[in-house]
Amino acid sequence: MGSRGQKRTEAADELPADKRTCSSLEFRPSSSNCSSIPTHLNSPISTPDAYMETSSSASGSSRSDGDHEKEEDSAYGSCDSDDAEQQPRHHILRDYQRRRSSGDHEKLSSILTNLKEEGNGGSGQLAALTELCEVLSFCNEDSLSSLMADSLSPLLVKLAKNESNADIMLLAIRGMTYLCDVYPRSSAFLVRHDAVPALCERLLAIEYVDVAEQCLQALQKISRDQPHACLQAGAIMAVLNFIDFFSISVQRVALSTVVNICKRLPSEGPTPFVEAIPNLCVLLQHEDQQLVESVATCLIKISERMCQSSELLEELCKHELINQVTYLLKSNSRTTVSQPIYNGLIGLLVKLSSGSFVAFRNLYELNISNTLKDVLSAYDLSHGISSPHLVDGNCNQVHEVLKLVHELLPTSTGDQANQVVLDKESFLADHHDLLQRFGMDLFPVLVQVVNSGANIYVFYGCLSVIRKLVFLSKADVLSELLKTANIPSFLAGVFTRKDHHLLMLALQIAEIILQKLSDVFLNSFVKEGVLFTIDALLMPEKCSQPKLPVFSDIQPSSDSSQKFFAREFHRCLCYAFDTVPSSLAPPCKIDKDTVCNLAKHIKTNYFAPELVESDKGMTDVLQNLRTFSTALSNLIDMPVGCDTPAQHEEKFYSILHQIMLKLNGREPVSTFEFIESGIVKSLMHYLSNGLYMRENVEFNGSFDHLVVLGKRFQVFAKLFFSYSDILVEDLPLSILIQKLQSALSSLENFPVISSHGFKQRNSFATVPNGRCVMYPCFRVRFVRGEGETCLSDCAEDVSFVDPFSSLDAIEGYLWPKIFTKITETGELDVEALEQRDILVKANSSQGKSSGCMDSMSADLPEMQEDETNLSQMASEQVHLTESNSGETMSLDESNMGSSGKEQEFPTESTKPMKTPCSASGGNGIEDSSPRLLLYLEGHQLDRTLTLYQAILQQLLNSEREFITWSKLWSRVYTITYKKAVESKKDDPWECSYLEDKSPLSDKKIDSMQMAFFSSMFACKLASDLDKSSPIYDILFLLKILEGINRYSFHLMSCERICAFAEGRIDNLDNLKVMVHSVPQNEFVSSRLTGKLEQQICDAFTLSTGGMPLWCNDLISSCPFLFGFEARCKYFRFAAFGPRRVQHNAISRSNSGASNDRQTTSGGLPRKKFVVSRDQILDSATRMMDLHACHKGPLEVEYNEEVGTGLGPTLEFYTLVSHEFQKHGLGMWREDHSSFITSKTLPTDSVILRNISGLFPRPCSPKADSCSGIRFSQVLKKFVLLGQIVAKAIQDRRVLDVPFSKAFYKLILGQDLSLFDIQSFDPELGRTLLEFQAIVNRKRHLESICVENSSSEQDLCFRNTKIEDLYLDFTLPGYPDYFLSFECNHKMVNLDNLEDYVELVVDATIHSGIARQVEAFKSGFNQVFSISHLHIFTEEELEHLLCGECDYWAFNELLEHIKFDHGYTASSPPIINLLEIIQEFEFAQRRSFLQFVTGAPRLPPGGLASLNPKLTIVRKHSSNCADTELPSVMTCANYLKLPPYSSKEKMKEKILYAITEGQGSFHLS
Repeated sequence: MGSRGQKRTEAADELPADKRTCSSLEFRPSSSNCSSIPTHLNSPISTPDAYMETSSSASGSSRSDGDHEKEEDSAYGSCDSDDAEQQPRHHILRDYQRRRSSGDHEKLSSILTNLKEEGNGGSGQLAALTELCEVLSFCNEDSLSSLMADSLSPLLVKLAKNESNADIMLLAIRGMTYLCDVYPRSSAFLVRHDAVPALCERLLAIEYVDVAEQCLQALQKISRDQPHACLQAGAIMAVLNFIDFFSISVQRVALSTVVNICKRLPSEGPTPFVEAIPNLCVLLQHEDQQLVESVATCLIKISERMCQSSELLEELCKHELINQVTYLLKSNSRTTVSQPIYNGLIGLLVKLSSGSFVAFRNLYELNISNTLKDVLSAYDLSHGISSPHLVDGNCNQVHEVLKLVHELLPTSTGDQANQVVLDKESFLADHHDLLQRFGMDLFPVLVQVVNSGANIYVFYGCLSVIRKLVFLSKADVLSELLKTANIPSFLAGVFTRKDHHLLMLALQIAEIILQKLSDVFLNSFVKEGVLFTIDALLMPEKCSQPKLPVFSDIQPSSDSSQKFFAREFHRCLCYAFDTVPSSLAPPCKIDKDTVCNLAKHIKTNYFAPELVESDKGMTDVLQNLRTFSTALSNLIDMPVGCDTPAQHEEKFYSILHQIMLKLNGREPVSTFEFIESGIVKSLMHYLSNGLYMRENVEFNGSFDHLVVLGKRFQVFAKLFFSYSDILVEDLPLSILIQKLQSALSSLENFPVISSHGFKQRNSFATVPNGRCVMYPCFRVRFVRGEGETCLSDCAEDVSFVDPFSSLDAIEGYLWPKIFTKITETGELDVEALEQRDILVKANSSQGKSSGCMDSMSADLPEMQEDETNLSQMASEQVHLTESNSGETMSLDESNMGSSGKEQEFPTESTKPMKTPCSASGGNGIEDSSPRLLLYLEGHQLDRTLTLYQAILQQLLNSEREFITWSKLWSRVYTITYKKAVESKKDDPWECSYLEDKSPLSDKKIDSMQMAFFSSMFACKLASDLDKSSPIYDILFLLKILEGINRYSFHLMSCERICAFAEGRIDNLDNLKVMVHSVPQNEFVSSRLTGKLEQQICDAFTLSTGGMPLWCNDLISSCPFLFGFEARCKYFRFAAFGPRRVQHNAISRSNSGASNDRQTTSGGLPRKKFVVSRDQILDSATRMMDLHACHKGPLEVEYNEEVGTGLGPTLEFYTLVSHEFQKHGLGMWREDHSSFITSKTLPTDSVILRNISGLFPRPCSPKADSCSGIRFSQVLKKFVLLGQIVAKAIQDRRVLDVPFSKAFYKLILGQDLSLFDIQSFDPELGRTLLEFQAIVNRKRHLESICVENSSSEQDLCFRNTKIEDLYLDFTLPGYPDYFLSFECNHKMVNLDNLEDYVELVVDATIHSGIARQVEAFKSGFNQVFSISHLHIFTEEELEHLLCGECDYWAFNELLEHIKFDHGYTASSPPIINLLEIIQEFEFAQRRSFLQFVTGAPRLPPGGLASLNPKLTIVRKHSSNCADTELPSVMTCANYLKLPPYSSKEKMKEKILYAITEGQGSFHLS
């Protein structure tokens, strides 16, 4: 909200463009009131458009935005406010209100008396009415009583009929309006005294416009509480009759009256609203969104009232309603409506098409399928919408679309064959072209929706529509229809579901297709595995461990789609899309026997018996692939010594090449064939040398595994990346990835646990530490295990357990209650029992007291702040398992930490005894091993899970397709506890493969290979995933392929160096590698991304941290599977807690609101800090010292400048970025040829602009100074840089700092190698690579005992001996950095070249920069843990931190810029401006962005994600426009542009403004 001020003061009329601070008056509507003087209809109407207007209009106020901010600071959430000071103010205000109410009552009594007096031409009544309006404008409900309102009502109604005096009429009606506003119950008194007919009479007469407008306002107020009376009095037609005569704002008021009436239409009786339908249909064509939404709401409510009568529905269709609604639903409609209204309009068409044949026919003739296709196509895109409300709305929208499609595809069955249905079927039978067009539009997108991970209701709806399309289409039409999608593969995927409704539909579709097109699809059904899955349904024992298993995709029944169903019972899928839901739960129409009978019928009638046999039914492609798979397995089992390594690699290359040829051959390979062939498992076994199936991978001691893995990965990379003359999409790696992604989509069964419709309620959790929570608790009965003698029975019958408590916390609660100490004689220790009872009582009393306090604070209405704190406390109870650290993070440390520890361990006097029942935890806090084993239904609970996750996991492993949400919380769970057996702690996450215990003389393994392979095999993919599952193989192979793709340059460089060493290439220039890597987005699984988006958008999951296990596990181990946007949301959820994610989602959904991107922290209080432009880094240091740990956003004000808010804050981060790039700080490697001058700093300064990016300057570990600067100062700057970077990410600020790719890898915790040096110093990196190739050749020649005389020339560096290079052991470019002080390390020669390369690499990327990197990380970790960034790649982290600065296309500018207050998209100045922006050079575009937004870069997502939207308005001036300069409000991204006479003049002024208008924020 800053304003850029004047940098120079000469020539007042030519001052630089100012950046104006944002004032609320800029967006405040005009408040001009309607004049009390009546305006006759024939006289000019002077009422402004802004009358009763809620949209923004420019104001000429020059109020300081900084002052405005300071006035609102306390309301915004100042951290320094003292609540105690507010108490006296409340008492004073209450006393004032009491005195004022008493005074108002006396005034109203006097006014009442004056209104009763007649005479003097009505002057007394006019004065009394004027005073009444003034009093009612400022009084509150306490000032009025029912008696007073009842006394005023008849007088006001009588005066409103006084046609002889228009002023009295106007003021009387205004008095009614104010009376209803202040005292809503007065509307009943007005209705009783016939106010509504009187107002309707005035509206129909419409002699005076201002009187008519006031009547509309009065009716709006009355209709809120008395809609039925308004309906009976004919208010709808009275309001709509002359609506065109009024301004837009008044029309909105009129329509809100109709909305109020239509929302509460009587269910029976006459229908006087029918006559208003033509008027409403006409208004539906209006351009004003608010007006159209009101009209749509009325029509939706009217259709709900009329849906039982076909005659009334036919009446609705007579007035072009179908055409208007269909137009509004189109994506290119000029009027857009909100999501609920859009859904309601689709529901309107559902009701019309259900009961009206005319509507049915019109929808087909209007090609409604094209519109519905657009809606369904956006279904998977809805996962990218940030607002949970929009995601819910989109799911409801899809449900409404499916209901409409069901109505448009009628099938008469039994008693449902009424006349309307028969007419519909006859119409489709006569118009096959319309049905074919309908099917061609919808069929492929329905398959796409199902494959995108739709919930079970949408899944069932899509499948049911497909069945109807297949049933209604003739054979020739069906043949064309099925070409649009791979229906056999689709059906094979459906057969992996457990629900019998879905299986029945899939079987019916398969039967219809085989009936009509058996000769076409029989072979493809075999090829795609349809026959295999049908056979598995009938004989599951035959396929006990199939490659294509039958999985479930379990989702709770109470998701967003189920809101349409019954609320108290689980509605069967058979009735999911009934237009009229029944009041009782009807029985299911199908059972398991029905499914089996149909499957048996299909198998018997359509498939020959020999096809069922595995050998004869196997396709040629599958047989070939199995042959290759067997050959790969034989390679693994081949005894050592049978072949040389080169021969072994050649065989592997040949087999791999044949596999890729088959996958990319003319005959396509189906997903079923790919999975069944065993290729994936064979590849995994060979590439990993069998390591991926092991629990713990250790590389210490012997490096045989690394040598083998390195060779195999190089051969793999050679095949996939050695093509230099083909397109990227034709790479073999892309083909393999596509097959794996298709297989993953077919097999994955990761559940989405959705709680839509769940209502939060307060509960008291006695376990583990007694407190009030904002969600239900599990009811648990703790039972001692059979044969357990060391533990006592738990006293409580049923305990209320916090579902999101860890099992360790539950153990801490149970242990003092059940632990029994036995003496050496075998008797119970009485003293131990007494101590246990004391501890239990203390814990219970502590829990009760805290619970009482919580419940009291929740029950007292005046303690609103306590309720807020309680809600925040409950929302912050996040238990998130981090796979990287292996520990559980809780944001509620006060409750889960201290008290939990106090309960968890026995007292000091309880010493361990040498008996079989001694407590394993007797060592106190030092012993963290579990003391209890907890079981649920016979299964041991995983201690890394919360109780909620453990119970869900049990239910997910059951045979059911649903989890009924209500039953999840209502049932009583029995948890059995047993004494844990002491065992040596075995942490599966601890791997010692990073230790290198072998001497340097042993086999040298590149550090990159060590890090690469260790990260590949270190962590689990998903803790709940069986390693024998084909999904595990697919995920692991994708993980390896992604790693190979990411390290393709490293692997190919290794292969080139190896070829040089072996003499296969002789020229060092041939070491250069050109690698065509596969784009990273090819590894993204749209299905898993959609599921993660749905899970994150679930409010209950966010507020409690109850994410399913697979979300955390897969994001940690395979982040590449998820899209960047989804990972960003997960990152913010994991790093900053749920409140930021929820608040960001809601704030971004309010795209029309002028929020200034400041409230990005979920309501956390912001901190303001005053900085000095002359001391940016010093100010930044002080700010971070004070507020680095503050979770709320930081905002900046500049000393002696009035600007504040987003604009100055963004500029501050830009200035800090540039300060860190200044020459001479001793922080970065400097390329002296790339210095540039920064004009954004207070003084012209030289900053570094390295093309390859910034990388830390190496400094000797023993040195105390660096380039004459004390090294401690350099480290402090890196600490500050880490704080700034972390705070920028946390607050969503954009930095303008070009870090190198290698430095981003260090931030992400990745190890660097020799090959990374080229990314920030190409010349040094290339030279070291060539030196390493010479070293490897020397080693190879020595290994084969070649004489030195014959190899001297081979060991030269570009025809020069190494000794002749005259290199010493100092770091290149840094002569003060000595690499070694050993006597044989003076000058570099062939013998010590290997040591030289190692020392240079170590100094450049390891020891020389280790302290700087650690300092950066320490500063970063003060804000939040840097480990949360590990789910991003280097490019993505740069995108997250530095945003975007790309070229903008003209259409993109038009789409993402708002034009207002005098400008439209077609205005000549706007056209000129957009052309000028496109003509800008890179530096000019950066300056323009910084001028408008405060930052030279756009946020991640580009112009589309700029919030608020960039708005351009017309700047009015008294002088000539060509003398004015553009100005901006950076807080709102608000550019005020004068209407210049020419494009050249505009460009001149803009360039002057963006160049000279920098460096300060002031008012215009």
